Amino acid sequence: MLTLVPTPIGNIGDISLRAMEALSQADILLCEDTRVTKKLLNILDTRYDLKRREQEFISLHSHNETEFVEKLDPSFFEQNVVYVSDAGMPGISDPGQGLVRYCIDHEVKYDVLPGANAVLTAFVASGFVATKMLFFGFLPHKGSERSNNLQEALFNGYTTVLYEAPHRLAKLLNELALEVPERRLFLAKELTKKYQTYIHGTPKEVQEQLKSEIRGEWVVVIEAGTAHHSTMSERDILAFDLPKKVASKLIAKITGESPKACYQRLLELN
Repeated sequence: MLTLVPTPIGNIGDISLRAMEALSQADILLCEDTRVTKKLLNILDTRYDLKRREQEFISLHSHNETEFVEKLDPSFFEQNVVYVSDAGMPGISDPGQGLVRYCIDHEVKYDVLPGANAVLTAFVASGFVATKMLFFGFLPHKGSERSNNLQEALFNGYTTVLYEAPHRLAKLLNELALEVPERRLFLAKELTKKYQTYIHGTPKEVQEQLKSEIRGEWVVVIEAGTAHHSTMSERDILAFDLPKKVASKLIAKITGESPKACYQRLLELN
């Protein structure tokens, strides 16, 4: 059997009784990072007297998940197999879905335990009243792929949740200040930890509050805006040999963003 077990995203007290039971009874522990999982188990043993059997630890992360799953045999799951990511719910911007898909395809029994999750925690903490939410994870780092994903995140009609690394947060805030300067944001880091941080405001207001060095991974919640739909896409417009200023005005018409932001983006793409 396979069990996906969520682990605390910060505060160790958020571990559930079911999670500790699954961890203690596992024969094999598949870990995003075996060092992180062993540290967690040592803390649980010290604090809650977690009794464990002899266990095998296997590294399973985003770089080897596909290869690992391809080599699996259903007999592997005749033992109690547990998968844990470093923090939070497996399968949410972490490995795990490939294992679940394998179990479904090969009729292997599996279970997913509920637990700590940064996406839902930040979504509720944002205070944005729209109850529909889209999760985009980490945006592509650069180029047209990033631009297209950002447009989709901003103009889908839903509250949107992103993850962002500290060295790219300033870039994201600059993009948001250009694209949606009046849109409200909610940023959170160190969720459930001692130095948990919440920041509310427009892109410029958030930038003012983050003048010091930016550290740690952030959850960025973007208030819902107006959804824009068109039978013609940005790619269709760029296929024509048009001056950038003309193209930017046409793209602005179908996306709802400002012509200035469109023009700046077209310059950066070239």
